[in-house]
Amino acid sequence: MTELEILATGPMTTVQDAGRFGHADLGVGRSGAADTASYALANRLVANPVGAAALEVTMGGLRVRARGAVTVAVTGAPVPLRVDGRGVATDAVLHLPDGAELSMGVPARGLRSYLAVRGGVDVPPVLGSRSTDVLAGLGPAVPTPGDLLPVGPAPAGFPRVDHVATAPVGGPSIDLRVVLGARDDWFTPEAVATLLSREYEVTSRSDRVGARLTGPVLERSRGGELPSEGMVAGSLQVPPNGEPVLFLADHPVTGGYPVIAVVHSAHLPRAAQAAPGTRMRFTL
Repeated sequence: MTELEILATGPMTTVQDAGRFGHADLGVGRSGAADTASYALANRLVANPVGAAALEVTMGGLRVRARGAVTVAVTGAPVPLRVDGRGVATDAVLHLPDGAELSMGVPARGLRSYLAVRGGVDVPPVLGSRSTDVLAGLGPAVPTPGDLLPVGPAPAGFPRVDHVATAPVGGPSIDLRVVLGARDDWFTPEAVATLLSREYEVTSRSDRVGARLTGPVLERSRGGELPSEGMVAGSLQVPPNGEPVLFLADHPVTGGYPVIAVVHSAHLPRAAQAAPGTRMRFTL
């Protein structure tokens, strides 16, 4: 059996795929890769089918050893990457012989990198997905040093390119497009104008559930609280302190704080790469 042996995980490494669909009525969210674009690219590079499970690595630090020859690719936040101590490229097809060790450094920008292996990480699925939902505690266990992750059978197709050019990932500031609502009427016109004209900063109290932001307080136009209602990835929910939380891949299925706006789904991969200290600007 071909496997990846986990030697070190860095701050956070999880198994992720395209997500867990069709269970929101049971209180189970989608989860899946936070940066869907980088995750999909990693799988395309090694010719995996859509939805194959990969490793999502937060702030680098992952070290793995190939148990059997494997083909891999690393995308997303650009990390210093080495195979048996030799520098190699990200966004490229890499062939690891049996016993080879791949190690990631800390990304210079961005937050999350993706390691796809040809054949996919073949851990048992839970409710149809191999994604680890850190909020619900559902899916594969978070890898720890010494774990052996099985690699699935290689797909019939072969990689078509050796390397791809990609747009820069991460940076000191990002612009995100939003749609107002569903509860923008719970906020003063001045609060809406503030959201669309001022910067917010990602705090260190952020994870796969959401990015907690600090910045100008968004004042409500009414008191009281909402009954819990459905939430989606990209929701900018505003708790009583007036500072928004941007929901990401492992967000709760429902919530009771009003949502002033929702980030467009095409811009969620940018949001997923926002490291603490990143400044966010929101535009309609």
